[in-house]
Amino acid sequence: MDKHRLIMLARPGDSANILFHSLKNDFEIEAVILEKPVAASELLKKRIKKLGWWKVTGQLLFQFSIAKILKQTSRKRKQEILKKYGLENTILPADKIIKVPSVNSYECIEALRKIKPELIIVCGTRIISKSVLESLPVKFINIHAGITPKYRNVHGGYWAIANNDIENCGVTVHLVDEGIDTGTIIYQQKILITKKDNFATYPLLQLAEGIIYLKRAINDFFENKLILQKNNLESKIWYHPTIWQYIYKRIVYNKK
Repeated sequence: MDKHRLIMLARPGDSANILFHSLKNDFEIEAVILEKPVAASELLKKRIKKLGWWKVTGQLLFQFSIAKILKQTSRKRKQEILKKYGLENTILPADKIIKVPSVNSYECIEALRKIKPELIIVCGTRIISKSVLESLPVKFINIHAGITPKYRNVHGGYWAIANNDIENCGVTVHLVDEGIDTGTIIYQQKILITKKDNFATYPLLQLAEGIIYLKRAINDFFENKLILQKNNLESKIWYHPTIWQYIYKRIVYNKK
């Protein structure tokens, strides 16, 4: 029996590598369409316009100090997580890669129409436009590192823990729409945090658990058993923590 045909829409990086190698043995991944990352200067301008200089300065101070240190000191723990879940973080095969300027570009739409996949898996891209979502009569499925709609956007695991909301520290597999993590829920699952974990390892734990449920969602889709869900959680968008937000949570609540 032939494997079902998938395409990945992704941003280059560890998450895309891990996801590809986790899916390749069960499904036929015809291509990985990689978009060019948004320039740092462009991202910075957008952040300042939306959040203001003060908050963005705090975010940058956190990213280039505490977050950088946590990334370095968490290497061993990350390897433990990869081993526990049997995840592989090697580079993508060159013959599977299609590079495009943006997931919302004409080149991306043309690649999708040429390959005509049965299902599209999204991994870390910018918000996908309506024109791309409607370019083919197929569904787009994403793993989001947070329980939606309560923890939309970034660092959903960290913010749940920082808010003493461990019940909503987890991952969501959902359909993709034009909003920021507003697509209909397929599966949600909590992650188990240990004393070894921190801001740098939560996303990997979420990805590892998310892959398990993404595979279920893909199989459900092809077996016409896909069940869509809703919950009654409040909807909120979260951003990168500032250095003072992190220090406050760390000192007062011991949340790292």
